[in-house]
Amino acid sequence: MAYTAELLSVGTELLLGNILNSDARDLSRELAAMGINVYYHTVVGDNPQRLRAAVELARSRADIIITTGGLGPTCDDLTKQVLAEAFGRPLVFHPECADAIRDYFAKSGREMTENNLQQAWLPKGCHILDNPWGTAPGCAFHSGNNDVVMLPGPPRECIPMFREKAAPWLARLSQGVIRSRTLRIFGLGESQVEDRLRNRMNQLQNPTLAPYAKEGEVELRITARADNEEQAAALIAPVEQEVRELLGDLVYGADVTSLEQVVLAALKEKGLTLGAAESCTGGLIAKRFTDLSGASAVFQGGVVSYTNQVKAGVLGVPQALLDERGAVCAEVARAMAEGARRVLGCDLALSATGVAGPDSDDRGNPVGLVYVGLCAPEGCWVRQLNLAGPRDRRDRVRTMAASHGFDMIRRYLAGLPVETL
Repeated sequence: MAYTAELLSVGTELLLGNILNSDARDLSRELAAMGINVYYHTVVGDNPQRLRAAVELARSRADIIITTGGLGPTCDDLTKQVLAEAFGRPLVFHPECADAIRDYFAKSGREMTENNLQQAWLPKGCHILDNPWGTAPGCAFHSGNNDVVMLPGPPRECIPMFREKAAPWLARLSQGVIRSRTLRIFGLGESQVEDRLRNRMNQLQNPTLAPYAKEGEVELRITARADNEEQAAALIAPVEQEVRELLGDLVYGADVTSLEQVVLAALKEKGLTLGAAESCTGGLIAKRFTDLSGASAVFQGGVVSYTNQVKAGVLGVPQALLDERGAVCAEVARAMAEGARRVLGCDLALSATGVAGPDSDDRGNPVGLVYVGLCAPEGCWVRQLNLAGPRDRRDRVRTMAASHGFDMIRRYLAGLPVETL
């Protein structure tokens, strides 16, 4: 039996657009990996009548109701009260939860106000979900035809609590195991991947094969149901092999989070260092790389050479070249990468120069024209990108330029052609 779920996100701030509802996105992924079908996302403000109506609707059309938000200590945190009333479970004070809240404040060196103990009141007979990431405990219970899980709203608490506390509680609903393996693809769009794999996707029932579009890349998830882990792995393996044969080196990894993660691992393995010289990306290459744990072992540093003065004065790009060709050309990208490698003392150096927008540059170069360079001991390579389109925007151009840079390093380290995909 495949169970269905509804995610009920509580908070007026969500309706006002003040914060992004990333909880719903991330929980949907987690539930899909467990084989639980999410059919509805509902967002409701901090209003008890509307929240009660949303709960009644959810219990009529979903096996599992998962709420996020509204578990805190303030007067507008109403989720527990409303659900306790809806399911006929009075709130009960839990001293062990109160002790955990007091301990959290003591360890953080903050004064605890008494209203924080409201978080220790939970529905009678519930399974308590401890919260070592914050103060509000979650809870779970079964009632009639529904399983109910209540989680705090902050993503830094919600997602780890689900993974470590709620998911094991929900696992009792599963028969056998459901396992997924995610292949990451760079260089093709979702429609191109689907076109190449459509016939196979339509044929497969177990495992299933489904593409998911990301910014500039595609996730391809292979999901299998089986009696045990070994059987699931045996179902996934031949499909993964088939996909890799069809897509070749456009598949850059399996069960990895990003291109830069793959690059970091490869640089560590080979004992190489990296630096960057950035213009149109404004430091994004360095930012994305240094967001990774362990990046300091290989990343030497970066130069944001946004002006020609810095390109010439710091990186040593010839002033005559800048005067003649301007900053947006393959020759400047190559000179920037060479300069970064020299100035930063690194084995490999990336560069990016181009027009991120919103307007063309003073030489008439169009928005989205970017040159990404890679300099290594053996020489330099430059990839020309034309990233403009109907969805053109500055952050997309920068993101794609940085991703192409990481892809060039990946290809260089793997002995693949660097300049072309």
